[in-house]
Amino acid sequence: MSMLTVQDLRKSFGDFEAVKGVSFAVEKGESYGLLGPNGAGKSTSIHMITGLFPPTSGEIRMKDIDVVKNPKQAQKWIGVVPQEIALYQSMSARENLKFWGRMYDLSGNELEKSVDQVLEIIGLTERAKDKVETFSGGMKRRVNIGAAILHKPELLIMDEPTVGIDPQSRNHILETVKRLNGEGMTIIYTSHYMEEVEYLCERIGIVDHGQLIASGTLRELRESIGDQSRIILTIDKESANAAQITQALSGDFSPGAVQVQDHQVTVFHKDPQLILSEFIQSVTKTGTKITAVDIVEPNLESVFLHLTGRNLRD
Repeated sequence: MSMLTVQDLRKSFGDFEAVKGVSFAVEKGESYGLLGPNGAGKSTSIHMITGLFPPTSGEIRMKDIDVVKNPKQAQKWIGVVPQEIALYQSMSARENLKFWGRMYDLSGNELEKSVDQVLEIIGLTERAKDKVETFSGGMKRRVNIGAAILHKPELLIMDEPTVGIDPQSRNHILETVKRLNGEGMTIIYTSHYMEEVEYLCERIGIVDHGQLIASGTLRELRESIGDQSRIILTIDKESANAAQITQALSGDFSPGAVQVQDHQVTVFHKDPQLILSEFIQSVTKTGTKITAVDIVEPNLESVFLHLTGRNLRD
């Protein structure tokens, strides 16, 4: 059963179209990743799904509810972790959680029990009485997550929840998401960190310039580029000439297999060892100095590079 279905979703701000016909579905109990660079349209899509922005056009359905027509009904089933910290700094972690719990109509023993459970989940039971302003950025983000799960939502939407935090808090957040999903909570996780999405998500949608350019399991996405590895040559900028390198390689490699960008030349191939020597020779013949050689197994970065011609964080 689909928990969420998005069909031909579009959002324009004046003449600028931020989201251009995005369609995807998330199954009940699934963890679905939206991967893309900053400004790709991920957050705008999330804002429409949660009812913060009305779509310019398109359909959003959560179970059997039209979210655009009945946003209040759908919002009861959703928990949202925004990019920004949505907490009162002068209040304690417990006070913040109780405040947000009341926003979900929790009260009395039910509220106290839920707050205690959430503090355990986010690993802050011992700091429950401390003011949020004394917390690290990572701890604040953990409280932010706690506020979103107090009412035990069926769908948890997390928008870049690990940006700018320390590795320990990041790992704790990833393990928390894994735990919640393992207990049956449906997750939508947006990020520009491919390693997070690879670790957490069963299926992944790749977003770029407001469009969903690919979707599937990690295995399916790898197979979409022929499950190819990358040979990456780091080159000296002073000696690099992108046009000469591209021309020199065009006769030996298929169109689209070679990417020349900034100080790197990349070629995709199933058996990189087979062509490594030829590849290096072809580049050095153009007078380009090679400073490093790397071979990278296929991953989401490979898929994004293959589809767009640039790295994910460019």
